[in-house]
Amino acid sequence: MHVRPLEGKTAFVTGGSRGIGAAIVRGLALQGATVTFTYVAAGGAADALVDDIRLAGGHAEAVRADSADAEGLAQAIDVAAAAHGRLDILVNNAGVITHGPVDDLPVEEFDRVFAINVRAVYAGTRAAAKHMGEGGSVITVGSIVADRSGFPGTAIYSASKGAIKSMTRGFARDLGPRGITVNNVQPGPIATDMNPAYVEELVLPLIPLGRMGRAEEVAALVAHLAGPEARFTTGASFTVDGGFMS
Repeated sequence: MHVRPLEGKTAFVTGGSRGIGAAIVRGLALQGATVTFTYVAAGGAADALVDDIRLAGGHAEAVRADSADAEGLAQAIDVAAAAHGRLDILVNNAGVITHGPVDDLPVEEFDRVFAINVRAVYAGTRAAAKHMGEGGSVITVGSIVADRSGFPGTAIYSASKGAIKSMTRGFARDLGPRGITVNNVQPGPIATDMNPAYVEELVLPLIPLGRMGRAEEVAALVAHLAGPEARFTTGASFTVDGGFMS
């Protein structure tokens, strides 16, 4: 018999229409969770993902919500939780990448990146926690740049992912007494359409496994952290990078 460890669970995933987010939505749904995920512009991709999951026997729905709008994000989480009676899993996946030296990027770019990569994680977690109880899971998709920038021009992006890592530890302390776990997954070089072509050329020689990672490999760790076998794991950051940080 096929075991579906997330059967009966409800999940909310931000930025789930493509890339790592879509792999996470698919992975949670295939393990039995009913998944609501957000998108901003990629409505066609979101609808196609919902159709694919339903054809495979899973349950998913897409809602349009911009993570930069903290109030709108919280409302989307409230609506999804009300529709399903509760919320068991939140995955803070939505994020933006910026690149450029400090003397080129304006302060407004810092504000834009932190609004989506950091403030939205706080707002989403705060909203979701109201609907969670014992067994709840919050998982944020960070990045290895929280620990090592690696290349020039990554100061703002690295700072945002470092903030996520620190916030994860704080959330774990706040929510642990309620039986809610909070963890951070830090992908390294993953082959997605967000990466410029030159990224693979730069990093491939530095990966011991000799290849880029797959979005499904990140999604598998997210699903594990949301499942019953990870209930004593909280406040932790996990690197998925093929040994890049070794």
